[in-house]
Amino acid sequence: MFTKEELIAITGAKVLKDTGINKDYTVSTDTRTIKESDIYLPLKGETFDGEKFVDSEGIFAYFTTKNIVTDRANFVLKVSNTKEAYINIASYYRKKINPITVGITGSAGKTTTKELVYSVLKEKFKTQKTFSNHNNEIGFCQTVLGMNSDTEALIVEMGMRGLGEIEQISVPLQPDFAIITNCGSAHVGRLGSLDNIAIAKCEIAKGLKNEGVFIALDQEITKKHLNFEGEKIFYSLNDVKILEQLPSYSKFEYKGNIYELNIEGEYNIENSLSSINLGLKLGMTPNEIAKGLKSYRSIEKRWEVEEIKSLKFINDSYNANPEAMKASVKTFLNLYQNPVVILGDMGELGENARDYHKQVGEFLVNIDKNVKYLLVGDLIKETGKVLENNGFEVNYFNSNKDVSCYIVENLDKSNTIFLKASRSMKFEEILENIKE
Repeated sequence: MFTKEELIAITGAKVLKDTGINKDYTVSTDTRTIKESDIYLPLKGETFDGEKFVDSEGIFAYFTTKNIVTDRANFVLKVSNTKEAYINIASYYRKKINPITVGITGSAGKTTTKELVYSVLKEKFKTQKTFSNHNNEIGFCQTVLGMNSDTEALIVEMGMRGLGEIEQISVPLQPDFAIITNCGSAHVGRLGSLDNIAIAKCEIAKGLKNEGVFIALDQEITKKHLNFEGEKIFYSLNDVKILEQLPSYSKFEYKGNIYELNIEGEYNIENSLSSINLGLKLGMTPNEIAKGLKSYRSIEKRWEVEEIKSLKFINDSYNANPEAMKASVKTFLNLYQNPVVILGDMGELGENARDYHKQVGEFLVNIDKNVKYLLVGDLIKETGKVLENNGFEVNYFNSNKDVSCYIVENLDKSNTIFLKASRSMKFEEILENIKE
């Protein structure tokens, strides 16, 4: 809740109307859920303008950039940029509540890592986290302003589509801890090179407090572009002793302690290491950390196991990049018998996209020949060519409907079917088709 005086001071707003009603306000960006105690902050984008709705029923207080003053309003503030005002309000509130603050980014695994960190921290602290993958500036504001006054730990996921975007979140957030899960080829089509990706990810350190801690996967490209003089912790799977790996289960030793996960894959063990290091820095016991990690459950479309008409599917198609595709397919093939792998195109890989898809094939040929590959899309054919040339069975399909028909007609309950592709391939349609 914010007083009128706070909102004016935070945003540098000019008062266009004030009927003298004395009350505190909660900031809302959605006219559909507006309450009398809310002040409406209209956001703008390329295809929408929230200011068109300031005269909607139930709006009595709002921000504007256009001198719009309605008869219904009793409090109107003018600012030059509503998104900037939103970020400033969120930054102010973060300092007002002053929780332990963790920023997380990376080319792959950042949402999973955010959920793992949350699972650990909630064992000791009242914790707020980014909802789903709402990881842009607006999501940052929603996450921060969603905190209760007694929040003790705040976890903010930071995504990006270009240079400068993570800095726009990190600087107003001022995290105590910054985590980079990895710097890989996701979004290389937008940023042009792996070095630019690392530069963009390392922007998370620009808001990191001087006395804060930087935690990251041990990669030379990250170290090359990191500009932070404070404490740094680098982790690696090389420091882990893997004790057991089964479907939906991993057990490993790290820094002399045993941890368990109810998920599979070396890459998920790797994702968990940042939360272990973070927990230890915050004075948590290994037992508290272990309890938190074991309570983690996979999130939607990330290694989601589902049985449909006696067919077993593992849906990992929320998104894909070369590193994630290699790691997840390797894990699947190591854990399941009679495997069938459905792969689709990976997006945003730029002018070298075909080479990246070819590299996935070159990686997969060294794992297992007792596997059937079903490929949907154009770019993924580059993966298929390499597999075919090395003796693998590969089938090509033009659409999700076509591959769905093949599954129904040719596979049975002895098979386990794995799905991996970029979100744009809409692989959830395959499961829906099978259900129908």
